[in-house]
Amino acid sequence: MKPKVTMIAWNQNDNYVVTAVNNHLLKVWNSCTGQLLHDLVGHADEVFVLETHPFDSRIMLSAGHDGNIFIWDVTKGTKTKHYFNMIEGQGHGAVFDCKFSPDGQHFACTDSHGHLLIFGFGCSRPYEKIPDQMFFHTDYRPLIRDSNNYVLDEQTQQAPHLMPPPFLVDVDGNPHPTKYQRLVPGRENCADEHLIPQLGYVATSDGEVVEQVIGQQTVDQDEQGLEPSILDGMIRQLQLQQDQRIGADQESAANGPQNGEGTPRRG
Repeated sequence: MKPKVTMIAWNQNDNYVVTAVNNHLLKVWNSCTGQLLHDLVGHADEVFVLETHPFDSRIMLSAGHDGNIFIWDVTKGTKTKHYFNMIEGQGHGAVFDCKFSPDGQHFACTDSHGHLLIFGFGCSRPYEKIPDQMFFHTDYRPLIRDSNNYVLDEQTQQAPHLMPPPFLVDVDGNPHPTKYQRLVPGRENCADEHLIPQLGYVATSDGEVVEQVIGQQTVDQDEQGLEPSILDGMIRQLQLQQDQRIGADQESAANGPQNGEGTPRRG
């Protein structure tokens, strides 16, 4: 296998360069001479996360698709801490990103299963106030392109960045209580009735019908008299078209055929 570099990072004082190679090794180099100083062994899959400590030049963090998170001493070429992201009943979760806090006392990671992992000193009680599963209800909604090749949300026909703030839901699409909906930027000062998403039944790709969040109503929409749901708007539009057709049919029937030419057409 031809080695390929998947990630590169300098340490805090730029004396060392750490490279992640697709043979699962991390290599520590002298940034001035280019000399290879250490091979860091521990990962079992490709590494795409390398983060340096904000003020300690010895410390480097690595994380990869194997679910391993390592804290390394790059000056000695040794590992000081190791965590394996095991998910009960699902194997391990690949770690996609990690960041240190500015004070260097904590670091946070995100994985392939949508988890936010927070490590550090102190008490975990403040983090227990939020649900275990937090997704936006629009996270996996399909997108389309219009005639100008711009991306639009398929359901609302709006550009994603112009849509109202999304709702927070769990992994099954069930909305969280209103106190959590206020955590979403743009919903901090909404009244309770505007924090309750509209639910409906939609068909999944395999034909299963599930209940999901389908509409979203904001204060601005309510004040301006806009449709609270795209489905409500479609229903009203179809009803209007049907009323117009019925009216046209009744008018044609009242007038009757003229000069025997043709008969009234039904919509």
